[in-house]
Amino acid sequence: MADTAPSLAELAAEEEELQFAGFSNDDAWELGCALVAAARRDDAPVAVGITRHGQRLFHAALPGTAPDNDSWMARKTRVVDRFGHSSLYVRQASIERGTTFEAEFGLDPARYAAHGGAFPVRVTSVGPVGTVVVSGLPQLADHAMVVAAIRAHLAR
Repeated sequence: MADTAPSLAELAAEEEELQFAGFSNDDAWELGCALVAAARRDDAPVAVGITRHGQRLFHAALPGTAPDNDSWMARKTRVVDRFGHSSLYVRQASIERGTTFEAEFGLDPARYAAHGGAFPVRVTSVGPVGTVVVSGLPQLADHAMVVAAIRAHLAR
């Protein structure tokens, strides 16, 4: 993964590309298990979460994670739920407007974190219905891990 964040246009294109026809509990399980398998393969100390309509459908915490990772996941998920875009998209949008997420919106940083790693579960003709989130790696790597897993899941 590059050390520089993708542009807002690139992040918007990812969101447009990575849409589901529907999203069931089984989809959440398969996607979550694929993320865990990728993390184990890469020896990545991450926590993984998937929600739909506010219900937690999948959660896993691999070795090397801590309760703090759950807090990061919740904070990044709140950003996706509030803005309807990936947490990295929301962060990059503020940067491209010449500010920071924190300065622009003034939201409680204990509740909201616009750091990469949370991605909307977007259903075609419906919009965002949930979130896939990873915490434990640097934010660009968290984001890349989620995007790669969703892309692979949709390609099946």
